[in-house]
Amino acid sequence: MADSRLDIGSYAGYKGEESPRVFFAHGEKITVMKIINMWTEEAEQDRSRRRFFTIEGSDGFVHTLYHDAASDIWFYRGFEKKTGRRT
Repeated sequence: MADSRLDIGSYAGYKGEESPRVFFAHGEKITVMKIINMWTEEAEQDRSRRRFFTIEGSDGFVHTLYHDAASDIWFYRGFEKKTGRRT
């Protein structure tokens, strides 16, 4: 399954780096309850950067989202139950 574009409400901190606060997935508004992990990946071929976030959502699932810096677009990677089993 390909990553999909994501409608998101975000917050730009003092460094201007955005972090997700609320997003819309599966026809539902999901509030970010907690950022579990975040990291940056850089593509070797074009050196484009993506900032990834693993978050706990208000829907009880753990979601993975990322922001593509070159296009300034957010994407949805997927989700899993809190037990760690991929869905």
